[in-house]
Amino acid sequence: MNNKNVNILVSSASALSIIIAISSCGSGETSTNKENAHNQNVSANQVKYIKLENATTFDASWSKENVLIYHDIGEPDDMHPTNGTSAARTEIFGYTQVYLVGIDYQNLVTRPIAVKSMPTISENGKEYTYELRSDIIFDDGKTLSLEDVIFTFKANKCPLTNNPQAKPYLDNLIDIKTDASKPNVFTLIMKEKYIQNINFLSDYPIMQRSFFDKENVLSKYTFAQFDDKNFKADSKADLNKWATEFNNAKYSRDPKFLVGAGPYRIEKWDAGQSMTLVKKENHWTKNSSNSYEAAYPEKIIFKINKDANSQMLEFKSQTLDASTFLSTKTLLELQNDATFNANYNSRFTDTYNYGYIAMNMKPDGVKHKKIFTDKKVRRAMAMLTPLDNINKVINKNKNKRMVGPVSPLKPEYNTDLTLIPFDIEGAKKLLDEAGWIDSDGDNIRDKMIDGEKVKFEFNLNYMTTTVDWKDIATMTAEQMYKAGIKAIPNPLDFAVLYDNAKNHDFDMMIAAWAGNFSAEDFTQIWHTSSWASKGSNYTGFGNAESDALIDSIKYTIEDEKRIPMVKKLQAIIYDDQPYIFMFAALRRNVIHKRFGNQEMYFERPGVWLSSLKLLSNTGNAATPAATN
Repeated sequence: MNNKNVNILVSSASALSIIIAISSCGSGETSTNKENAHNQNVSANQVKYIKLENATTFDASWSKENVLIYHDIGEPDDMHPTNGTSAARTEIFGYTQVYLVGIDYQNLVTRPIAVKSMPTISENGKEYTYELRSDIIFDDGKTLSLEDVIFTFKANKCPLTNNPQAKPYLDNLIDIKTDASKPNVFTLIMKEKYIQNINFLSDYPIMQRSFFDKENVLSKYTFAQFDDKNFKADSKADLNKWATEFNNAKYSRDPKFLVGAGPYRIEKWDAGQSMTLVKKENHWTKNSSNSYEAAYPEKIIFKINKDANSQMLEFKSQTLDASTFLSTKTLLELQNDATFNANYNSRFTDTYNYGYIAMNMKPDGVKHKKIFTDKKVRRAMAMLTPLDNINKVINKNKNKRMVGPVSPLKPEYNTDLTLIPFDIEGAKKLLDEAGWIDSDGDNIRDKMIDGEKVKFEFNLNYMTTTVDWKDIATMTAEQMYKAGIKAIPNPLDFAVLYDNAKNHDFDMMIAAWAGNFSAEDFTQIWHTSSWASKGSNYTGFGNAESDALIDSIKYTIEDEKRIPMVKKLQAIIYDDQPYIFMFAALRRNVIHKRFGNQEMYFERPGVWLSSLKLLSNTGNAATPAATN
């Protein structure tokens, strides 16, 4: 959802402030002709988005093919409409699916998509009434209906649906009411006032009931039943049959079953190589005046390339049209090339994302030893992580360090917390206090735990999506070894790393979360229920105090009350050190100048690919459509 954190396949980077030109409307940066304008680092503290001018001439070397090839560094974990977790999946869904609401990237507010307007809210703040649009059509010609909306949320709430990461955000939805006298009008009945009572809708693509539930099984069950912890879903034969079919891998991988009401369909998925999206003919968005519903490229190809040298060659040869996933080093090198600058616009911009190193606080004690159960040890790990040097070597000092799980761009950011310094001697002292000493002279600390001598030795998992992750793991392991700790860098595919994480099958892992501008519900990552349900609380952080605080935060609408609670939660997390927080992420945006309508956003995905319009070879500028 807009404000839900989701797994992201990017290396850590960060936010820098710069003086920039503001457009007359005050909402975006306008590109200038100043020398080295592409080197500007643009902060969301100053503008809401960046709008770039169209090229006035169409160079002879530019392709006239209306196919946009987008550089990516990893593929989705799957494309199931409910069961996936990756940011890559969510990005592609933006073009293949339709949601009730979404983000207006230009103004950083929630916008209606499948509904006509934002909701009417009852005085008690628990009833949200919408009217569904009547012009949204599925591929078989059927109009998106209230039946599809109700099915979508029942399917997500069903206990047998394999989506534990998404269920916490539906806990507050009690029911969806309709009125036969008011076609297309529906009301969401919520349990409590909740900061996500509108924005949570942006995480659930609307599914066609007649495609995913041909026998209409879910209509026999109520939201109340799915909310009842005593409801025995697995005892219902028809529900089991439906769920078995619905969770089938074909809805995750096979293009024939990857359906949706969006303007593009997935034509081909070459695992580990690329995914090709093709624009549907005579789609319902064809005559839309909404810029977010524009679908200009005939094809959008998500091409995976993890190798920095190959990435540079592909951009220098104009094989790739856009990217938000180059490393800082790679983009800086490209920006020193005059030909690259003649063919591409590029910027470094803020995001709400961050990188982290997670530690397993509740290991099984057998496969994963009880190494990180003591917060003194976890603090020592943070002191042994050379973040400033990582920033200098890998990210050329463009990164801003994080102290907790809240973006520095938000008013909730706790400025009272201080960065943890790199301090080998201080870390050694903490390890000594925690009972980890080198008792046998082999230069690796050890400790007696449950009658067994355990060596301070563990796997440091990282993703293979980019070399930056490997470099971070290597540099961290080198410093930890100086304190008598053996961290073994362990490369894993994205899907394997996160599958291990949700099953608590890891010691330490390097990864990142994607966030956004809106008020956050911390349940998914930090509530103990999300550890027990194998959600996104991978570390096992939390207790009754932190759970109560998280529960209070998500039901507190008033910022003046909520923000102090968020700052308190950050202080608790800071003290307990389940993560080593690395950097606020910096997006590296590149778009070929043969496309017009170029805008760069601080919200993910950063660039709205379907709105990029191929310029004519006579240099005529593309005309942006108005945003509703």
